[in-house]
Amino acid sequence: MADVTFTVDGKKLTAPAGTLLIEACRKAGIEIPAFCYYPGLSLQAACRMCVVRQEKVPKLQTACTVQVGEGQSFITESPEITQARKATIELLLGNHPLDCPVCDAGGECELQDMTFKYGAGESLYVEAKQHREEQKWSPAVYFDRPRCILCYRCVRMCGEGMDVWALGIQNRGASAIIAPNGGDHLDCEQCGMCIDACPVGALTSGTYRYKTRPWEMNHVATVCTHCGDGCKTTLGIRQVNDGAEIVRADNRDKSGINGDFLCAKGRFGFDFVESADRLTKPLIRNAAGKLEPATWEQAIRLVASKFKEVRDRNSDKASSSSIGVIGSNTTTNEENYLLQKFARTALNTNNIDHERTTDYAGFAHALAGTTGRTASLRDTQTAKAVLLIGGNPTEEHPLLAWNLRTNFRLNQSRLYITTDSPIKLERQAIKSLQLPVGLESNGYEAFTEFLNGSDSAIEATSEAKSFREAIEAEESLIVIFGEEYRGQAIESLVKWGLKKAGVKFAYLGDYANSRGAADMGLLPNLLPGYVPVASPAAFTEEYIGLPTAPGKNAVEIFDAAGNGELGALYVVGSNPVATFGVNPAALKSTFVVVQDIFLTETAALADVVLPSASLYEKTGTVTNSYGDVQLAKKAADKAGVKPDFEIIVRIAGGMGIDVKKLVPFGKTNGVSADMGQSRGAQSGEADRHAVWLTANHLEPRLSPFDPLAVLDEIERLIPAYKLDRLNLFGGNDVASEPGFVPVSSIASARDLILPSHDGLFTSGILGAHTVALQELNQYQHQFEHPVVTETAAD
Repeated sequence: MADVTFTVDGKKLTAPAGTLLIEACRKAGIEIPAFCYYPGLSLQAACRMCVVRQEKVPKLQTACTVQVGEGQSFITESPEITQARKATIELLLGNHPLDCPVCDAGGECELQDMTFKYGAGESLYVEAKQHREEQKWSPAVYFDRPRCILCYRCVRMCGEGMDVWALGIQNRGASAIIAPNGGDHLDCEQCGMCIDACPVGALTSGTYRYKTRPWEMNHVATVCTHCGDGCKTTLGIRQVNDGAEIVRADNRDKSGINGDFLCAKGRFGFDFVESADRLTKPLIRNAAGKLEPATWEQAIRLVASKFKEVRDRNSDKASSSSIGVIGSNTTTNEENYLLQKFARTALNTNNIDHERTTDYAGFAHALAGTTGRTASLRDTQTAKAVLLIGGNPTEEHPLLAWNLRTNFRLNQSRLYITTDSPIKLERQAIKSLQLPVGLESNGYEAFTEFLNGSDSAIEATSEAKSFREAIEAEESLIVIFGEEYRGQAIESLVKWGLKKAGVKFAYLGDYANSRGAADMGLLPNLLPGYVPVASPAAFTEEYIGLPTAPGKNAVEIFDAAGNGELGALYVVGSNPVATFGVNPAALKSTFVVVQDIFLTETAALADVVLPSASLYEKTGTVTNSYGDVQLAKKAADKAGVKPDFEIIVRIAGGMGIDVKKLVPFGKTNGVSADMGQSRGAQSGEADRHAVWLTANHLEPRLSPFDPLAVLDEIERLIPAYKLDRLNLFGGNDVASEPGFVPVSSIASARDLILPSHDGLFTSGILGAHTVALQELNQYQHQFEHPVVTETAAD
C-alpha cells in the first residue's frame, strides 16, 4: 500500500495506509500501552488501555483498531487519556489479589508497570475480592484465576498461533473466565506460549514458579540445544555453590530467528544440565575392569599416551590408520572442526564420522556450483508458496510449523503438502497429496519422477495432476524435505527445482548442529566444506601430514573393531553403540575414549570417560538445518566438566602436538580476537586458562581453549562460511551457502542415515535425562488421538 502521512503528538509520521496506529507509533518509538493487543494475533479491543484522541472524532479511540490515513492527527498522552487509562486499571484491580510480593510475574508484570505509571493507588471498587484456588492445568502450565485480566491473549495464541485451540472462555460478561476446552486440563502441545503471552501472572510455568525473582537472575541469549531449527532461547541463570544453574528459558524479548516462539523442549527441556546423572569427574577403567574416578591430569595423560602409541605403531603401514573418531550433532562448529583437524593431523586418520540423521553431503553435491538456491528459516515466514515433502514439522520442527502457520494466517501463503500419512499442517494447506503406500520404489522418489512429468510414477489421478499443475504455476517456491531423500534422490529433486528460477530448497536434519557436523567435515571422505580428502586444495598448507585416502565410516570403524583391527576409538558427544546396535564384545581389544555429558551405553564400555560441557555451558557457533549460523553463548557452569574444545586441545598438548598449529591463536596466526563478548554470564575461564598458557610459554592474549580462535580458519578455508561477524556477535543469524562445492568433486557414499524422529517431548540422550520433558511425555500419552484434518477455523 502507498504510504500516508499523519501526525502523532505533533510529530509527522509516515506509514503504509491501513497500518494500525499502535504499530505505526511503536515503530516510531512512541509507546502506547495495551493489554489485549498482541502483534500478529487477531484484534480484541477489550482492555481499553490504548485509547487515544483522534482529531474530529468525538470519543476516544482504541489505537489497536484505528488504521492510519492521510492527514489524520492523534494525541496519545494528555490528562484526559491518562485519566481514562487510570480508570481502566482501577477496574482491573477491583478483584485483583494484589499479591505482587509472591506472584511469579512480579517485576515482569505489565499490569504492575501500568499501575506504577498511571498511579492507580486507590480504587472506587470496594467489593470483597473473589478468591479462587490456583489450578494445575498440566505439568507445564498453572492458572491463577483472580490474577487474570481477560485480555484473551492466551486463547488467541493457543488457537491462532499454535492451531491447537486448547483454551476457551466459560460464562459471559462479568462471569467470563479463561478455561481449558478439555475441562480441567490442557490437551495441547505444551509449548507454554500462553505463559509468555500472558501480561500478568495468571499463567505460570511449572518449571520456574516460586524458584527465584527476575532481578536475581542473569539473562543469557543462546541457541536451543534440541532440534535442528535452532531457536534462540534466553536462559535465566542463578549462581549456585558449584557454578551457575539454569532456572528458566524463554524468549520474551522476541528477538532472534524465532521471534516470540519456543516449543516445549526449548522452554522446559533444560533441566538435564542439573541432572544427578551428569558426569563430573573423569573415569578410568582399573585393573579389575571397573570405571573409577581420576583427576583430569591422569585421564589426559593416559589418553594422550595411548593415542600416540597406537598412532606410531601403525605409522609405517600403507593401509589407513587403526584409530577411529566419532563426532557429535550437538557440539559446536568450532569443536567439530577442531576434532576432525585433530584426527587428521594429530592422529593421522581419516576414519572419522558422526551419527548422520540427514544426507547433507548429498545435498551439497546436488547444489554444487549454484548460489542463492537455499532457503533460510526466515524465508519460510514470508514465502508466497511452500512445497513440504514428507515429515511432520509440528512434531519434529516446531518453529518451521509455526512459521508456516503464521505465514498462512497473516500473508495467505500457499502451502502444498505431500506425505505418506496425514499431518496436522494439512489444515493450512491449499492442496495436499497423500502418497499411496506399497509402491515398488520409494514413494517420494516416485513423486519426484511425477513432478518431472512421468504420469506412471504414481497413480496420476486428477487430484495428483491438479497438485502438480498448481506447483508448476508458482513463480517462487520453497521446497522443504527431510531424510526421506538421500543421495541420488536428492539430486533428482534438486535437478527438477533448478529448472525453475524461483525455487529454493531446505533440507531438514534432526539435531542442533547436524548440519554443522557435516559442514565441518566429520566425514571419512570429505574435509570441511565438503572438499574431498583426495584433493585437499587449500587445506594442504594448513593440515600438515594430512592423509589423502578416504577413511572408514562409522559402520566400517566398528567392523574393524570387531575384527581386532582398531587400536583406539575416540567418541565425542555421541552414543554410536546404541545407535548402530554395536555388540559390546566388538570393542574388547580397542582402547576406547568417550567424552560426554552422561554415562551412555558407549561410555559404559570405555577405558577412559571424560566429562564434557553441554551446549548451554560453552561458547561457539552452530548451524541449523537451513544453514543459518548463530552464536551460542556460555550460560550455565558445572564444576568438574570441560568444553569439548578444551579437552581436545589438552589431549593434543599431551601428545606433544604443537598447539599453535592446531589452534591458530595469538598474534602470529590469529586475525581477530574474541574480546570477551561471547562468553556470556561467565567470564572467568580466560583467567583460569592464563595459568596453563604461562606454564607453556604461550601468549595469553588469545587462548587455545577459546573456540572462536579457530573461527578465522573456518572462514578462510570454507567459502560457505564467510560470516557477517557484526550480525553474528550481535545475536543474529547469518546464512551460509553450501553451493560452492565443485560439481564433480563429491563421490557417492554409502547410505548411513539414521534419523531419530524425536517428537515434541523427546530429544535423544538429552531427553532421557530431562525430567520436565519426561513428565510432559507421560502426561500427553493420556490424550493421544489421531490427527484431525478438518480446515482450521482461521
